[in-house]
Amino acid sequence: MTTARQLLDAQITERDFMDTVTRYAELLGWDWHHQFNSIHSKAGWPDLVLVRRDRLVFAEIKRQAGRMRPEQTYWLDKLRLTGAEVYVWKPSLWWEIEAVLA
Repeated sequence: MTTARQLLDAQITERDFMDTVTRYAELLGWDWHHQFNSIHSKAGWPDLVLVRRDRLVFAEIKRQAGRMRPEQTYWLDKLRLTGAEVYVWKPSLWWEIEAVLA
């Protein structure tokens, strides 16, 4: 049986989900950067870079059915090797977003 939450998670667009995450981050005192036009940038860089005090977080934002592209996986793996906080966030992972940004 599909829950109301699952239906909502499946309906939200990546753009609307990104807006929700960034607004929530701002409420908690995070600064963030999103490259809106990456035409001249190397492919795969994470959607969001968030900074608050002594923390730096990289997050790839996906709609619920979204899939990672190889170049996105490449960058996230490289960033993880540095010890950075790296996440792939989908609407169903809101609990994790709250925990990370708290």
